[in-house]
Amino acid sequence: MKRIVITGIGVITPIGIGKDEFSKALKSGKSCVSYIDSFDTKLYSTKFASIVRNFNPKEFIDKKHIKRMSRFIQFGFAAAKLAIEDSGLNLSNEDLSKIGVITGTGIGGLEIIEREEYTLLNKGPKRVSPFLIPMIITNMLPGEIAIKYGFRGPNYAITSACASSNNAIGDALMLLRSNNNLDIIITGGAEGAICPLGMAGFCSIKALSRRNDNPQKASRPFDKLRDGFVMGEGGGMLVLETLDHALKRGAKIYAELSGYGVSNDAYHITAPEPKGKSIITAMQGAIYNAGILTKDIDYINAHGTSTILNDKIETYAIKQVFGKKAYNIPVSSTKSMIGHLLGGAAVVELIATILAINDNFIPPTINYENTDPECDLDYVPNIYRKQDINFAISNSLGFGGHNACIVIKRFFY
Repeated sequence: MKRIVITGIGVITPIGIGKDEFSKALKSGKSCVSYIDSFDTKLYSTKFASIVRNFNPKEFIDKKHIKRMSRFIQFGFAAAKLAIEDSGLNLSNEDLSKIGVITGTGIGGLEIIEREEYTLLNKGPKRVSPFLIPMIITNMLPGEIAIKYGFRGPNYAITSACASSNNAIGDALMLLRSNNNLDIIITGGAEGAICPLGMAGFCSIKALSRRNDNPQKASRPFDKLRDGFVMGEGGGMLVLETLDHALKRGAKIYAELSGYGVSNDAYHITAPEPKGKSIITAMQGAIYNAGILTKDIDYINAHGTSTILNDKIETYAIKQVFGKKAYNIPVSSTKSMIGHLLGGAAVVELIATILAINDNFIPPTINYENTDPECDLDYVPNIYRKQDINFAISNSLGFGGHNACIVIKRFFY
């Protein structure tokens, strides 16, 4: 079986843009959750989010193209640019028909739908933007990246809620392993849905924390007083290559992408199945696909949303997969710092895991203050930990029961 490696990283998050700034923020236990100021939240039960404040699209995108990209496309496109630059690829030396782009997003251009519906109702159909459709459809993110760089390989988007970008990365892994006409896939995902309609929808289903008196303490995965997740935005992209191709061009290799597991709860539109049976299946599948044993896993980057059901059920599933060893494996949720990036969450958390392997540290779960007897693992509370990691697993679970787990391996030739 062909080995697939990660040679480029690009990331846009509320706590940092670019891998170095992001890594530094992970170690600092930094939170950038703040009150929303882009629209009036007076009537909202949740008035805060994890917002990318210092993103300037002009630094990444031609000025004439910015107006045709919604926020999630801008985030993903910028992350792809960073990842390609980080990889050191000289595209003039590459067969562009052997390079693909596969991305994930959960919602797409929701803020554009909201804006253009207002235009339609108040100014009429002739005033609706001609860019409406290209800005809202999820496949336009990989499409824009391919148009920019001339990549003619497989190109599509996956939507599976909060598991979207792990599903995209998993598909990329399988394609690179099985298709001899592919050398590279740019993969990841993005989300940009902090807008009146998006916030209203999540408030209505009571998924969000209501800790309006102290937003930076709102995302508290596995803590007994958790009361919901914090809406976030941003994205990340990876350059995946076959090992042979990476070695041939002398690429820097961050880690090996070694396993992928996927399943569905087939239970409820938003709630996870109470016994975590399909989460267990996905984790076991990823470990088996990587050709390793449960005893080899050194770290788990949990989905860890800070919701009552998710954290309890994910903890239970981890204990079912790893048995007594579960109590000796560091488990952390980087959502405590970043918020929940929905379709962009999985790749950003996988990037955190890759950086952890490279720099020998475990990101903390911040805001962990009150022990929950149903969440009784080592969640690396509040302060990052120095530790060598050879194998790690990153979990992503989405509305609709979608589960996608990725195993990352320290690279050894």
